[in-house]
Amino acid sequence: MKNILLIGIDGGATKVSGWVINYREQTHLFQISDINLQKKYSDYPDFNPGFTPVDIKTQLDEMNKEIHLTNEEKKQGEVYMKTAADVIIWLLKKFPEKNVLIGIGMPGLKTADKRGISAIANGPRMPGFSEYIELRIKEENLTLGSPIAHLGSDADYCGLGEEYSANGLFRDVQNAYYLGGGTGVADALKLKGELIPFDQTKSWIAKAWEMQGDRGISFERYASAAGIQFIYSHYSNIPVEELNNNHIYPPQILEKALSDDKAAVDTINDVSINIATLLYERITTIYSGWSGLFSFVNPARELTEKDHKYRGVLLDRIIIGQRLGDLLNDSKQTPLLWSRVIERLSELFNKNNENRLKKKYLQNGRFRKEFITISKLRESPAIGAGVDAWLACKKR
Repeated sequence: MKNILLIGIDGGATKVSGWVINYREQTHLFQISDINLQKKYSDYPDFNPGFTPVDIKTQLDEMNKEIHLTNEEKKQGEVYMKTAADVIIWLLKKFPEKNVLIGIGMPGLKTADKRGISAIANGPRMPGFSEYIELRIKEENLTLGSPIAHLGSDADYCGLGEEYSANGLFRDVQNAYYLGGGTGVADALKLKGELIPFDQTKSWIAKAWEMQGDRGISFERYASAAGIQFIYSHYSNIPVEELNNNHIYPPQILEKALSDDKAAVDTINDVSINIATLLYERITTIYSGWSGLFSFVNPARELTEKDHKYRGVLLDRIIIGQRLGDLLNDSKQTPLLWSRVIERLSELFNKNNENRLKKKYLQNGRFRKEFITISKLRESPAIGAGVDAWLACKKR
């Protein structure tokens, strides 16, 4: 592990961020350095701003079969992969003498070999992702300390970042749930002192994006910045492209709601109710098993195990991160969002018949807001990617 350069890549729906990650041997903790590069997909001439993903049900159906990429997917995928490769190559050229380890976090479900993306809600499928990156690196006469072992989940990397960073909120707690909302939504779990990837819990708990509310809208819409924008677009009849051009994002939508803009008020109310209901579902599913509170985006999806091994565990902390965390934090001094989330959680727990849950989470009939904390670790996915690369190398 000598002469190692650790790079963490956080690939999102709009950009790729790459960071040099520092490891402190004395504390066994990780932190980002000031050496980083971000590139937007939209900076590339072939980027298609009107790209429409293949229907998610079709993607899920093709996951374990032959993936039929559309021409639009191939073209958009090339832009995504080129962006990631350019970020990585720029960082590699800064340290040509180093033995480089790279961890890459990308949204979406991975291929069987974990090196590509076989299903993704908001972008193109890219089954050859890692192969493309490695070929570009080779063409630049650069080398890696080891091949890209796998693409990680940006959600799992949020959890690793919160666990292994000095400022992480998983570190000092045994049982916690993390909900991060940026362009997409990320879930992470720590139970009985261990990080539990959601891919290992699929028989008894679902990812946020897999679930949908009464109106058939995925919870990703209510928890992600892009999703909140989408909901406001629906209520206001203003196209998302126009909202972007006018720089109207969730913070501005909250401001409009405080000024009694009806579309913004309806949006923030929807977000408040659904975030609270999602958090309630997390707590109760972990404690007593899935109760069928929601339906699934994929009708074939089902949770087969109610009596899972973590039943009886009570969460000690709920962590809200990324832009959703910022939005909740900004709303604390207002009568909207934060207070509505607490109000809805209070209603739900008061209706619950389990006294142990009420005793834990209610005080004088009101949800104890100290259970919800806001993460300031905006770069947790990049840190987590670096941590994963480091741990994978140590195991070899």
